[in-house]
Amino acid sequence: MSSEKIRLIEIKKWRKWGPYLSERQWGTVREDYSPNGDAWNYVTHSMSGSYAYRWGEEGIGGISDDKQFICFAPAFWNGKDPVLKENLFGLTNPQGNHGEDVKEIYYYLDNLPSHSYMKFLYKYPQQEFPYHTLWEKNKNRNRNDAEFELIDTGIFDDNKYFDIFIEYAKESPGNILIRIKAFNRGKDPAGLNIIPQAWFRNTWSWQNKTSKPRISKEENFLKLNHNETGEYFLYFDAEPEVLFCDNQTNFRKLNGINKEGFFKDGINEFIVNGNADSVNKKNEGTKAGLNFFQVVPGGKSFEVKLRLTKTKSETAFKDFDKTMSEKINEADEFYKEIQKDFDDEDEKNIQRQAFAGMLWNKQFYYYNNFQWLIGDPAGPEPPSSRRSIRNSEWVNLDNADIISMPDKWEYPWYATWDSAFHCIPFALIDPEFAKEQLLLFTKESYMHPNGQLPAYEWDFGDVNPPVHAWAVWRVYKIDEKYNGKGDIDFLERVFHKLLLNFTWWVNKKDKEGHNIFQGGFLGMDNIGVFDRSTELPDGGHIDQADGTSWVAMYCLNLMRIAIELSQTKPIYQDLASKFFEHFLYIAEAMTNMGGKGIGLWDNDDEFYYDVLHTESGKSMQLKLRSMVGLIPLFAAEVLDPEIMKHVPEFEKRLNWFLENKPGLANLVSRWCEVGVGERNLLSLLRGHRMKTLLQRMLDETEFLSDYGIRSLSKVYEKSPYVIHADGSEFKMKYTPAESDTGVFGGNSNWRGPIWFPVNFLIIESLQRFHHYYGDEFKIEYPSGSNNFITLNDAAELLTQRLKSIFLRNEEGKRAVFGNNKKFQEDPHFKDYILFYEYFHGDTGCGLGASHQTGWTGLIAKLLQPRIEK
Repeated sequence: MSSEKIRLIEIKKWRKWGPYLSERQWGTVREDYSPNGDAWNYVTHSMSGSYAYRWGEEGIGGISDDKQFICFAPAFWNGKDPVLKENLFGLTNPQGNHGEDVKEIYYYLDNLPSHSYMKFLYKYPQQEFPYHTLWEKNKNRNRNDAEFELIDTGIFDDNKYFDIFIEYAKESPGNILIRIKAFNRGKDPAGLNIIPQAWFRNTWSWQNKTSKPRISKEENFLKLNHNETGEYFLYFDAEPEVLFCDNQTNFRKLNGINKEGFFKDGINEFIVNGNADSVNKKNEGTKAGLNFFQVVPGGKSFEVKLRLTKTKSETAFKDFDKTMSEKINEADEFYKEIQKDFDDEDEKNIQRQAFAGMLWNKQFYYYNNFQWLIGDPAGPEPPSSRRSIRNSEWVNLDNADIISMPDKWEYPWYATWDSAFHCIPFALIDPEFAKEQLLLFTKESYMHPNGQLPAYEWDFGDVNPPVHAWAVWRVYKIDEKYNGKGDIDFLERVFHKLLLNFTWWVNKKDKEGHNIFQGGFLGMDNIGVFDRSTELPDGGHIDQADGTSWVAMYCLNLMRIAIELSQTKPIYQDLASKFFEHFLYIAEAMTNMGGKGIGLWDNDDEFYYDVLHTESGKSMQLKLRSMVGLIPLFAAEVLDPEIMKHVPEFEKRLNWFLENKPGLANLVSRWCEVGVGERNLLSLLRGHRMKTLLQRMLDETEFLSDYGIRSLSKVYEKSPYVIHADGSEFKMKYTPAESDTGVFGGNSNWRGPIWFPVNFLIIESLQRFHHYYGDEFKIEYPSGSNNFITLNDAAELLTQRLKSIFLRNEEGKRAVFGNNKKFQEDPHFKDYILFYEYFHGDTGCGLGASHQTGWTGLIAKLLQPRIEK
């Protein structure tokens, strides 16, 4: 058993310290105390160095304990920037021509589930960082233009930059080696300040009579003393300049209030501006920096070593390099076992960096919404408007946990449906963490008392697709496959909470009580011709093909979980029957809504569409071919005869229902006809409908791209979809790159690009259908090619298209990098992978958030060879 596998047995103590700092705390809802809810402008990047945060801390490649009392991260200075590089720069949503966007280059290179070894790379220019140029260039671009990135400034063209590798290695849970090594990639000597910083999250300014922690210098170490953590010691090699200040807002600078002290920006003021009065000469404070400086010759490196430990040491740097090497070897050993069935080295590299990105995107997320609404005891009374801005009905929400973030800069807050997808790759390396995450969102401090799961901090009450049950089942099965036994206690515990959430869906999102569901944007921001989360033209509403299909899928997921629980507790057969019947009623409603003869399926186009209902009582299908119409594929479940033997009451009720209500039975695919191995299939799609839907999906002139399934048919590129409603014309065209509208902030686009979560579900659905139909059932791939293959082969070929986004092609290039020569060819760039939010519908180039390993981390699962039973 590998060393990391042994650590996984006692994983909780090893997770005490990890990469839990945010990469952007400024511009978040939880730090917004404005009277109008303008989070982007209440705390900006330019303010962030002087502002003490209320709810969390940020840094570059930093770490903290699991409650973020003690924080550590390095800062840098090239001698030319106007400020220390303490955090990552980016544009706010209003500043970017496609919304918020980080304007830095950095990579997550390695990490272990125990965080016993971690590696991060930051590329720091030697010339003055082009803050103003990035702002100005993007300001002058419109939504039809590409974003102007740091690489576009030419600042890396002559290799005048530092590759700064930040590494952590745990000798024990409370003993962490830190190595920061900067390589000068240019030819000429260049000066660099490396300033490792340790500080306390400010917990003393908000409550009355709260004790204040203290950092002090003693010989060759800093002593960090906090009531909640006890003592820690940060040992440093060599003799840096030791600087102290306090993690306290500089009110004098930000608000013009004359207040004395040594503020958060004190170290910056001292190093950059030479202000000797900004640091505490008594060598104590709540923030400390170790200023190491060196002129680094071209092609050479500059290294700083530290050790953060719970116990004092007389030999803090003895065997330092040896221990670091051991932890690197242990990481290699762990991933060698994970990748034992791999043949391709490029695939190994991509998967390992995907896992690293998943692990680095963990963050301590702290937000007591009730406290935020009423204000802090020691702070000023909040404006009355705060209760009407957002989230006032979520007074139960009190989060203080380590959570997997979509992207710690662009989305440094959880999105619950994103998190469900995150748990799939996590299950391959740390199933306990995956299960903990899924349970977390069903706790009383997250789930609303009415059963709704929180969406995200901008609007906890928004509605995301109900994929939690799917993720629970998939994690359960992955855990069972790799560990030999399923965690029934986990499955049962989360199942009970999901019953509450399902009830919320039925009560709140079925407007007319006809088993046809709405839901709003449902995670696919601008996919509709209308903004589906706002009031529609003339006050009508939309019955959504995707909303209804998601709930049908939810029924089947809960049915399957109930059947599994019935293997040991037969009482759950009643609930399995309940969800089976509910699924049938949804299938009926999709065919004939409310008995009005209108369905979501169109027989002429052979595709699923949303239906618009107007206030005047008229109904019409919105005949727009988008991912919305493919979601019905996901509602499919295959039941093996061996399973049915153990649930006799469920089988009895099922057969009674099918015999006495044959009209319903005929709606779902082939329940009465057994497939391969006498299996039975429950699906919204009978064989013919599935084939015709797949014919659309696998048509290269519509959905099928060289890199996956597009979110909108390509036919709308030359012939945009147009509809007239309420005296207005609404138009929608195929847009394969960034969004050309401001809907949902304009920072994502579902009108053409390729998205991993839905592609992943499409692949799983094809595999599930093949499990029932077997090899005799063939489909044309691509459509019109006269090439017929099995459903399983189609799933594999679609997987290959998604993998080709990241893998080198015959020319040695990666589609994800587009036409960027530096990324494609430079040896210090070309094998470092960025896992973008979504991808160009025609070229596969990465778009949106650049570090959203989150659900794009699903590539790690797709790369993993399938284990056949």
